[in-house]
Amino acid sequence: MATVTRENIGKLTDKLIVKVAKEDYLQSFESSLKKYAKTANISGFRKGMVPASLVKKMYGQGVFSDEVLRLVEKQLQDYMVQEQLDIFAQPLPLENDARMLDMNNPADYAFAFEIGLKPAFDLHISDIKVTRYVIQVTEQMINEEVERLTTRHGKMTEPEAVSGDNNVLNVEFTEVDKDGNAIEGGLIKSNSLLVKYFAESVRPELIGKKKDDTITIQLSTAFDEKEREWVIGDLGLNKDSKEDADKLFKLLITKVGLVEKAEMTESFFETVYPGRSIKTEEEFRNAVKVEIENYYAAQSSNQVHDQIYHHLTDHTTMDFPESFLKRWLKDGSEKQKTDDETEKEYPSFVNQLKWSLISSKLINENKITVDPAEIRQFALNQIAGYMGMQNLDEAPWLDEYANRMMKDQKFVEETYMKLQTEKLFRLVEQQVQATEESISAEDFAKKLHHHHH
Repeated sequence: MATVTRENIGKLTDKLIVKVAKEDYLQSFESSLKKYAKTANISGFRKGMVPASLVKKMYGQGVFSDEVLRLVEKQLQDYMVQEQLDIFAQPLPLENDARMLDMNNPADYAFAFEIGLKPAFDLHISDIKVTRYVIQVTEQMINEEVERLTTRHGKMTEPEAVSGDNNVLNVEFTEVDKDGNAIEGGLIKSNSLLVKYFAESVRPELIGKKKDDTITIQLSTAFDEKEREWVIGDLGLNKDSKEDADKLFKLLITKVGLVEKAEMTESFFETVYPGRSIKTEEEFRNAVKVEIENYYAAQSSNQVHDQIYHHLTDHTTMDFPESFLKRWLKDGSEKQKTDDETEKEYPSFVNQLKWSLISSKLINENKITVDPAEIRQFALNQIAGYMGMQNLDEAPWLDEYANRMMKDQKFVEETYMKLQTEKLFRLVEQQVQATEESISAEDFAKKLHHHHH
């Protein structure tokens, strides 16, 4: 009779030995051979009429090995379920050699496996202290958002000449040499730029320029750092290359545009915030302020989640079966890693495991689940966000889109995990000790660089 024994061989690492006697597998081996004989297609014999001796000679060893290993696998899995072993990954074989399996000499066999056990650990959510940042919404921030909205919903006109920073220029970049001659095989690319994207020293040269006028620039001096990186990237060049930044280009202006900003009318207010019945500029500015406050409240909440994540991963004591995990990391993927690669990747790998164990424990303890309706609503909100739609009722075809996404297993699984994690953080956020602190948008932005989970 098949048996499984267990012995400890290291920290959170056990060895399972599966022993099978020949009487455990011989009957199923013979049965499998008979099935092969009934279905085998061998030249010279009618289907189902192949002699058993020939079937055994041709397929016997493979069938024999499969039956023994299938029995070993079943005994191993049954044992782990019965003992409720909470393990990492899958058992790794130890000192096993399938070549010892010989159908002509059936015997009792023993197979050894190494397992890595998940650690026990405690979490103390109520002890976590976080800072909840309250971002100050300034008049300047409101003015900038009003400016952006009136420009976005404005009307594009085509004045004869460039008059200021807000002109839009459609230009064609042509790479030239120091004498202004086009380089054979050099870059030629069209783009659209606001005058204010250029460095202040270059802008005066653009004032008064008209369609079909040209200007020669050097990328390194024509744009400040942020805009230069964007332009260089759009041209397909390397933003970290000084040689690329020093390239010269002739800019041919193919069109001069200017957005006439939208006027502060009720129809404009309704376009930006439909259904809110905003009548005055003051009401509109208040609505803008609320939108900014809501945006930063969400960002602040995300930052609290980041603090929670780091507290849990940094302050939760947890042991790991290091030798097992390194072996699994090295041999478990399609491409085997070297010892150096394994050592280098191990710290990050263990940190991910740690968070996985912590989040799984919290999710299970709090029974956090996601309904299909929530996944469907996420799909609808996602496409509506892409298309800038305020009202989902505007597009009946969205139902068909949602139905299609719900059949995409990868999308459903990824969205489930995303929404489940969001629910987890919102739940924990309510249980930690939070202290509010007022902060400027600039200082808060610096803290967002530490958001990792």
